Amino acid sequence: MAEQYYEGVGRRKASTARVRVMNGSGLFTVNGKTLEEYFPRLGDKEAVLGPLNETGENATLDVSVLVKGGGATGQAGAVRMGLARAILKLNPGLDREMRKGGHVTRDPRVKERKKPGLKRARKAPTYTKR
Repeated sequence: MAEQYYEGVGRRKASTARVRVMNGSGLFTVNGKTLEEYFPRLGDKEAVLGPLNETGENATLDVSVLVKGGGATGQAGAVRMGLARAILKLNPGLDREMRKGGHVTRDPRVKERKKPGLKRARKAPTYTKR
């Protein structure tokens, strides 16, 4: 029989992460690589591990992540949210701590679209009198 796991989906900017959490020895894989290989930047690693550090279960859970789209920061935020949701399915009593840490709330900031007549979303071309 397959091992029981809990799944959570997280999104941030253009990234989507599918996170599976199961009882184990603390193994953390992202797209087939270790956490340190996939997220070499310290800030991204800390963001991803936030929900596990909040609950103190980093040594007792195996985490498997499939993440697509966006860049490094968006992917780290998506993994963080998916991990928090999966842990909440595993242990619903941790809801207050997760919300207090801001792990469950989706960050709505995305890149603003470019408008016609402008160089970027809000930057106007330089005004010339003549």
